[in-house]
Amino acid sequence: NRVAYTIKEIYYTIQGEGRHTGRPMIFCRFAGCNLWNGREQDRMQAVCKFCDTDFIGTDGANGGKYDSTALVEKILTLWPKDCGIQPAVVFTGGEPALQIDETLIAEMKKSEIYIAVETNGTIPLPDGLDWICVSPKGDAVIKQKTGNELKLVYPQPENQPKQFEGLDFKYFYLQPLEDEFWIQNTAAAVEYVKSHPKWRLSVQTHKYINIP
Repeated sequence: NRVAYTIKEIYYTIQGEGRHTGRPMIFCRFAGCNLWNGREQDRMQAVCKFCDTDFIGTDGANGGKYDSTALVEKILTLWPKDCGIQPAVVFTGGEPALQIDETLIAEMKKSEIYIAVETNGTIPLPDGLDWICVSPKGDAVIKQKTGNELKLVYPQPENQPKQFEGLDFKYFYLQPLEDEFWIQNTAAAVEYVKSHPKWRLSVQTHKYINIP
């Protein structure tokens, strides 16, 4: 069984944003991204210039290289024992679509794990996922045009909310861009949502309560 997956970190926390806000979930962060190399000196040349995540290497909690069986076993060790609740995982990154495949999904299903993915949408995802959240970034072309949740960081000059309203998602979220204009961005997102009720506001609650 080949070692196939390069993982930055795996940790148990509470989802802080989007539809699953407040839900206990295990985050499994894949190393690597196709829209930025993760090096700070190259940020301004990246397709996505506002990424707030360290996804380089395997030096995070439980990071390393795993085959599908070992990865599922590691994930299950982090879920509370005998709690009677289905284990739930968020595959994130970096860009999880670079690595997630049918083999891993099948192994997860064997252990009856709920599988959520947070992706930039530039690479089509395999079948069998329970929750797909697409977050468009910069001028990257969206190829994953269906899913459960579209979460747009706002504002982005290349991406206007109305560009995505025709895509096949159940929930549409605006999430204020966290930069030096965060207060103004939040106010602008609130006003946009109020005047366009198809959208909802997503707030990164994990940053307010200081959890990963």
